[in-house]
Amino acid sequence: MRYNEIRNTGVMIPEVIFGTSALGNLYEILPDDIKLDIIRESVNNVPSPVVFDSAGKYGAGLALEKLGECLDKLGLNDDDVVISNKLGWRRMPLTTPEPTFEKGVWMGLKNDSMQDISYEGILRCYEEGNALLGKYTPKLVSVHDPDEYLAAASSPKDREERFANIIDAYKALLKLKRDGKVKAVGVGAKDWRAIQEISKEIDLDWAMFANSMTIMRHPKELIDFMELLHNKNVSIINSAVFHAGYLTGGRFFDYRLLDSSNEEDVKIIEWREKFFAICKHHNVTPAVACVSFAMTAPGVVSISLNTSKSSHVKGNVESVLAEVPAEFWSDMKENSLISKDYKFI
Repeated sequence: MRYNEIRNTGVMIPEVIFGTSALGNLYEILPDDIKLDIIRESVNNVPSPVVFDSAGKYGAGLALEKLGECLDKLGLNDDDVVISNKLGWRRMPLTTPEPTFEKGVWMGLKNDSMQDISYEGILRCYEEGNALLGKYTPKLVSVHDPDEYLAAASSPKDREERFANIIDAYKALLKLKRDGKVKAVGVGAKDWRAIQEISKEIDLDWAMFANSMTIMRHPKELIDFMELLHNKNVSIINSAVFHAGYLTGGRFFDYRLLDSSNEEDVKIIEWREKFFAICKHHNVTPAVACVSFAMTAPGVVSISLNTSKSSHVKGNVESVLAEVPAEFWSDMKENSLISKDYKFI
């Protein structure tokens, strides 16, 4: 397992880091013993320091809370782990039958969540996250889902104000870094263009791309931007490379169910059918294919993988280390499942 340093910050991360949305009851209620097993397997399969990616949005803070509890039960010290906390959401009382912040996604929650992106707001998120984590503190911080925050703007003026709020939030995070409270400041987003926009204003240490650079989707303009970040020594973490589990057999594509009567959704369904057939022909598991491809992009130092099953942790780690035959990539290109001008395989 190779380790890479996050942009001259002294923070070393392995080629695989572990997402924690399952700890927040994403799609299903997981018992605490299962959550503990997931963290135990993560710690057992990657040398120290083990990296966990979490957020106040995950289960309205439940993921942070359970991560801290599990690490404590396993007897880990703060130096044994690197925690990335994506900030921008705070816990609030649940006053409706189900949480309002993302309906139908988080199960069995006792709290709701509200967005709080501003200079003071991001500091509130940081302090709340630390309280939920207990004895553990995040070394990596970022503004979570700035793309969704901007997309919710009601007018060009509203968007301008929201972008100013994001920049103010980053000023707060950079102060935390200067004060030695965190080690590195980054960004995480599903729409990579938001990362591009923010990177023009903020000197980022790292960036996390979600649902963006995958074996299914890898637009040239995104690859060019990743090359630009790489040349600026910004470390890149690739995440959601299975499109929320769809490319490994799941029902949800980017956190939604596909509609077989929708023309665009049908194309996605057909793509997966062809992909599975080529994987079977070359004896390559879909997970290994997805992870291997996601690691090839310029600047990528790690893949963030998430699971709700402890038995999958070891396989996730092995998928990062696995080798894929050149014939597989050729077959994928010949069938137009990978762009023919993608030059990194």
